[in-house]
Amino acid sequence: MPWKHIPGSLARISAGSVTNVWGVNAGGNIFRYTGDDGNPWVQIPGALTDIGAAADGTVWGVNAGGDIYRYTWDSKHWTKISGALKRISAGSRTNVWGVNAGGNIYRYTGDDSNPWVQIPGALTDIGAGADGTVWGVNSAGNIYRYTGDQGDPNHWVKISGGLTAISAGAKTNVWGVNSGGNIYTITGDDSKPWAHIAGGLVDIGAGADGVVWGVNSGGNIYRYIRD
Repeated sequence: MPWKHIPGSLARISAGSVTNVWGVNAGGNIFRYTGDDGNPWVQIPGALTDIGAAADGTVWGVNAGGDIYRYTWDSKHWTKISGALKRISAGSRTNVWGVNAGGNIYRYTGDDSNPWVQIPGALTDIGAGADGTVWGVNSAGNIYRYTGDQGDPNHWVKISGGLTAISAGAKTNVWGVNSGGNIYTITGDDSKPWAHIAGGLVDIGAGADGVVWGVNSGGNIYRYIRD
């Protein structure tokens, strides 16, 4: 089994890098990984239902009401950002994406006074990487890769397969899980894009440095151990 069980219980997890792993549990409590598997989690004040942690230390979250927050490290508090989202992913300070309850897609503009620009399409989960990579899945399980940096600012390319959750740490570290809990990682070949990884998860977090964490339906937490 390529996964190491880490003590604790989480419902959602995000891994920006080996040193920036965050999660939320079923009660909305927020936890940050300490780096010590013997005492792995420190609780952070607040309440969230989804979280996005980036390799550069950026952390965003959304709560049950759809309110959006960005973590401020120097003052150790959450700053509310206008808008409403259900899922959020932060690849870096400049690559933050989310989807709302209606499936609409938004990208952070970098300007807190007018923070979101809508991107055409409809998704239920999204993964943004440190290198600008963005992937998403829709309510039918269809998988898309964003190619808006290639001339068309609104373009999604459909990739074969079926997933319910997706995470993109970087172009070469994209992972997802399907409705049956099966785990897949990107091969780099669009003609046969996914390799099946042993295990069972309901959410997954892939970092820019190759780190991967996941949680299963029972809230158990796992870190991927590469060969």
